[in-house]
Amino acid sequence: MNSKRENFVRLAESRVSKAIKSIQVIGNLANRSNYEYSEADAKAIINALQKELSDLQTKFRLVSKSDKQKFRLKK
Repeated sequence: MNSKRENFVRLAESRVSKAIKSIQVIGNLANRSNYEYSEADAKAIINALQKELSDLQTKFRLVSKSDKQKFRLKK
């Protein structure tokens, strides 16, 4: 394996594992016996996380061309 690939694998495994753990810890906030929050609070958290995932998909170009709406004039 070349060093760029080795670095990518090492960092990706570490960072993705940390991100997953962080999301799980955020999920603990949903326990209403320990925390008080509104539906708006929950939506704001989810929207922020979804936006970051969407940005990540764009960076890795995982959003296929078919997912994007194409502009077409009617015949």
